[in-house]
Amino acid sequence: MAGDPPSGRILLKLSGELLAGGRGSGLDPAALAAYAGELVKVAREGWSLGVVIGGGNVIRGVAAASISRNRADSMGMLATVINAIAMQDAVEKAGGRASVLTAFAVQGLTTYSHDEASRVLDSGAIAIYAGGTGNPYLSTDTAAALRAVQTGCRLLLKGTKVDGVYDMDPKLHPGARRFARLSWDEVLSRGLGVMDAAAVAVCRDNSLPFLVFDSTDPAGVSRALRDGSTGTLVGEGSLECQD
Repeated sequence: MAGDPPSGRILLKLSGELLAGGRGSGLDPAALAAYAGELVKVAREGWSLGVVIGGGNVIRGVAAASISRNRADSMGMLATVINAIAMQDAVEKAGGRASVLTAFAVQGLTTYSHDEASRVLDSGAIAIYAGGTGNPYLSTDTAAALRAVQTGCRLLLKGTKVDGVYDMDPKLHPGARRFARLSWDEVLSRGLGVMDAAAVAVCRDNSLPFLVFDSTDPAGVSRALRDGSTGTLVGEGSLECQD
């Protein structure tokens, strides 16, 4: 759990938009290098790290509004492959090791399997999972939850643009309160939208806690792992608000 000594498998879910830096789209070399350096740091601290990156910096739902959902989702899954390859390259340039495992066959890359993912993680390399679940209508949040469960992770880190889950939108309501803890069912029943309902259900049904934290600063990843009070922890137990 966050705050514990580094050990065991964890999975990090990052938005593709983070890799665009201030550009809004595409890949920003400085942002890519900063996040890659943070991943290498976390791996060197002793965590066995898997990563799922979205594809929002390449294609967003709004941009694909005129395209059928099946095809738009296929485009989004391909976008995550682009980001995964870029991150692998950046990790290696930062002195780390990484392998890309895809949900569907891509020439030159390895297709995901539990055995192959375990081999990568056990070797100390970072496993970067691309292609979502390989199916339309399911988000990269759901892919992250599935890969975390399939590889026996003890925690899923869900990076966002805010420092946790609030009872109201903190950008619109200055008095909004941040939850320190929530149960999976509370997230679903309140419709808090921190992750897709399917992803939350996968976590709940497999007793996998997830931590919602601010990932706009690359250093927020290791900070979330060091400090158990960072962000909002979703798992067993009832809600608890942060004053």
